[in-house]
Amino acid sequence: MSWLVSLEGVPSAFTATRDGIDALLRDRGLRRTTPEQTATSLLRGAHASAVLEGSTSTFEEVAEGAGDAIAVDAVRVSTELLSLVPVLGRAPLQALARIHAVASASSLPEERRGRPRDAASAERLRSLSDALLAETAAPALMVAALAHADLATAAPFPSHNGIVARAAAQDRLGWDKSATLDADRHIELAVRSQGKPLEGLMTTATLSHPLGQLPARAVHFAPAADGRLISRETVPAGRWRLDLSVRHGAEEARYRIDLQ
Repeated sequence: MSWLVSLEGVPSAFTATRDGIDALLRDRGLRRTTPEQTATSLLRGAHASAVLEGSTSTFEEVAEGAGDAIAVDAVRVSTELLSLVPVLGRAPLQALARIHAVASASSLPEERRGRPRDAASAERLRSLSDALLAETAAPALMVAALAHADLATAAPFPSHNGIVARAAAQDRLGWDKSATLDADRHIELAVRSQGKPLEGLMTTATLSHPLGQLPARAVHFAPAADGRLISRETVPAGRWRLDLSVRHGAEEARYRIDLQ
């Protein structure tokens, strides 16, 4: 897939996109986000995807739960994205089928959800899956762009192809990660690309109780040995959910991790 880098116009477009993201992330105020701001960011992403799909709802309407059907579908998909990151990395077809099934849950009969339109569409999805599973030196941002372009133009599903394409592109930026609790219940986080630890990471993390019985709280990480990150805060006893955004240069991945 590294041939993408040599296509006319691609290197300059990639550089401009990466520089724009870098400029945004240099704003220290944007690095320190509250759980409420993280939730709003996810909701804005869902609203933007819905508008591109044809929704006429405003962000305020979506935030109040009064959006149109397309907006509701996009928000529903956004709640599943974090849990599908590892699935897309090991089984792209399964992840894409799940994204479409979630997006079309209120508009298609069950037998059509998560299924390609026809045999040609099924073959196109298999080809994309093979490309996503292949080893490549191409930047993750570029691979995500390829996945988005292929799904958006081929439209392999009977509906919601734009929403599926944007969700897959976001999830494809994921890296291998592990998160465990040490003896003092600090979170030990390791993020790797092609087996090597990623350095210079910026993180935004929110710890929340899965049943909503306790208020959400922000988590901050500091560098440790072997490329790991250690949370400054400890995790209270019990079961918790960590919503994590990891940025490395122009690339970003999001995860949802259960801790206990």
